[in-house]
Amino acid sequence: MAGERFPAALIFGVPGAGKGTQGEILARIPGFFHCSSGVIFRSMDQDSEDGQLVRDYSSRGELVPDDVTIRIWRAWLDAQRSIGRYIPRKHLLLLDGIPRTRGQCEILGEHVDVKAIVHLVCNDERAMIERIRRRAMLEDRPDDLSEEVTRRRFDVYRKETAPVLDFYPNEIIGNVESTGLVAEVLMETLQYLVPVLKSRATTK
Repeated sequence: MAGERFPAALIFGVPGAGKGTQGEILARIPGFFHCSSGVIFRSMDQDSEDGQLVRDYSSRGELVPDDVTIRIWRAWLDAQRSIGRYIPRKHLLLLDGIPRTRGQCEILGEHVDVKAIVHLVCNDERAMIERIRRRAMLEDRPDDLSEEVTRRRFDVYRKETAPVLDFYPNEIIGNVESTGLVAEVLMETLQYLVPVLKSRATTK
């Protein structure tokens, strides 16, 4: 529906901070719908024009242009809604890997109403590189095996993605240390997300 904005929360953090891990766990809990830009990009037809464009940027550790990212994301979300997997009145949309720039924040504001941000904090760069390398081997992601590409992604995050936090009100941002046990990180993450679910339940 034109002009409709979906309630959402961001799972935010540097590459390797554990966004995907938390998103996949939360996706199994009723009331959440996990939407990962990385999963969307990897599911694309690699021979399509958009698929080739995404692959070219990703292989260099660079960000896909804002307008292309949002267009691909919205088409995927609309498809999930049309088949009944995503139901806005039942689900809080968990955005993982999007937005990655302030420009994306501005465009995304036309589509979603961000209620909370879980900022997964990890200052151990070596630990993140090891996480990314293990993920690359387990999930067959050849680009993630290159430490040079990974460090390029860290640089891009610091310059282009970290400022996303300044776009949103500080009071909706919750910092969660992501180097602990997955269960510990999940417990802290839920402390920020459950109140959003409860507030939506009371307004339906």
